Amino acid sequence: AERRSPKPQVGGSIPSWPASERQGVRVTGVIMADKIKLVLAVLVLAGAVGAFYYFGNESVLLRVFGILAGLAVATAIVYQTAEGRRAWSFLGDSRTEIRKVVWPTGKETNQTTLLVIAMVIVVAILLWLLDMLLLWLVRMLTVSGG
Repeated sequence: AERRSPKPQVGGSIPSWPASERQGVRVTGVIMADKIKLVLAVLVLAGAVGAFYYFGNESVLLRVFGILAGLAVATAIVYQTAEGRRAWSFLGDSRTEIRKVVWPTGKETNQTTLLVIAMVIVVAILLWLLDMLLLWLVRMLTVSGG
């Protein structure tokens, strides 16, 4: 048996009324509209790239501006979708986090770089010595065994 709230206008963890068909159509319509917008954005971008090659005799600068304009229009179209707004929000959050990073000073960067180079040289010498030792051992075994 389904339990209903004494107040029909109040929803809860046990819904007092089932979802209407109208809500399902609205959600499906929004998703379809977003898909259409994404396809349109891809077509705009593809058209800009096609125009870049079609007008190959024109100035490269003008053709690059054409691609950038196509990219701007495609980005504006994508931003109108839920996914586009979510991506834009993510980029904003990423920018905020990058500002919080404590970057090393130039002196610290140089010291770390020199330490890495020194360690690479030390490990290279150790590997070279190990290679020479193994070569010597193989020669000893093959000369005395043959």
